[in-house]
Amino acid sequence: MYFPSNTDTTWETTSLSSLGWNQSAVQPLKDYLLQTSTKSFMILVNGRIVMEEYFNGHTSTTSWQWNSAGKTLVATTTGIAQQEGLLNINNKVSNYLGTGWTSEPIDKENLITSKHLLTMTSGINDASELVIKSNLTYLADAGTRWSYHNVFQKLMDVVAAAGNQDFESYFNAKLKNKIGMDGFWNNGLIFKVYHSNTRSMARFGLLALNKGKWNNETIINESFLNESISTSQNINPSYGYLWWLNGKTSYMVPGGQTVYQGTLVPNAPADMYAAMGAEDQRIYVIPGKKMVVIRMGDASDSANPSFAVSGFDNALWQKINAVIN
Repeated sequence: MYFPSNTDTTWETTSLSSLGWNQSAVQPLKDYLLQTSTKSFMILVNGRIVMEEYFNGHTSTTSWQWNSAGKTLVATTTGIAQQEGLLNINNKVSNYLGTGWTSEPIDKENLITSKHLLTMTSGINDASELVIKSNLTYLADAGTRWSYHNVFQKLMDVVAAAGNQDFESYFNAKLKNKIGMDGFWNNGLIFKVYHSNTRSMARFGLLALNKGKWNNETIINESFLNESISTSQNINPSYGYLWWLNGKTSYMVPGGQTVYQGTLVPNAPADMYAAMGAEDQRIYVIPGKKMVVIRMGDASDSANPSFAVSGFDNALWQKINAVIN
């Protein structure tokens, strides 16, 4: 396993031919990426770059928004704060934010732990994505309903309160700077979104692939990383701690309560886990192939920008499979 330098831009590469991959399938993959409004695409194997492509004027230094793929950064930073003894994800959120951080009855608010925020099972009403107190009303007891909701952002406040510093300062010191990322949080009112270049996204994917270690330094302990990429509750098996999980028997998607049978991305390896953001921002981690795949860009389907049900992931993996298998 190779890790790129934190101090310069050198990054080792591996050729497709040395991996025995199918060179003739590369151009159809690139064509598909271009057709689907992709701006950048990378494949790493054992940390080394096998493909690195930029489209539509995007370059290796251009910053782009992760959208909800950045939730995995929040989950990881929360885990770091726990391993440092600043917080415990099984404690109620109000231990850190004080009572009255929601508009729920106090006995219902007291049910909500940081783990419920990590797993999207807070039970808070998901009718509005704007995370202000008046919108944080009761819908179900914490732990009884899975619903993809912006209230996960309160974890940033938990980490900040527990560490007695603003979230971005803690994140930069404990995660970003340790693995040589660039980037910044855009703390908008509704969405707190991370922006970085493509290689920084790939660095985080490599950290996840290597179970939380960067070179020989443990950034996030393996036990928490393993929890993060395992089924976290029994309502949506395809969801961990803000990570999406492939290869499970059923899945739910943002914006609904429908349970779909089958795996999240049938064409992708069953052991894949992924950071997924609107407009098809993706980090795919495939442990069995020691592989990380990154995609940044505009929505592949402008009529359906929000999630995997666009079919983009499955079609992309069909093209990737033709190259790697």
